[in-house]
Amino acid sequence: MARSCACSIRKHPIMNTSQQIQNAIHTLSNAFAPLACHILAPRKGSFSFTVVDHTGVAQHTQRLYPGQYSADSLPKVIERTRQALLR
Repeated sequence: MARSCACSIRKHPIMNTSQQIQNAIHTLSNAFAPLACHILAPRKGSFSFTVVDHTGVAQHTQRLYPGQYSADSLPKVIERTRQALLR
């Protein structure tokens, strides 16, 4: 599970919320591979992600709101999630 985070979110002044969410989803999916990262309930600028193991059991779930999936904040979310997965 100790995998480096190659966060691909770019800081761009005119990136809209939809683009930020798409970048965050891509980054989250890559960060937790080989585990699956399911995206649920995207609405009103927020979404939930669930990390699922190879047997289909949810290991962690979290809702992200605007500001939590920005280029500055997402690496912290990923690190906290990794720590939770190790418990």
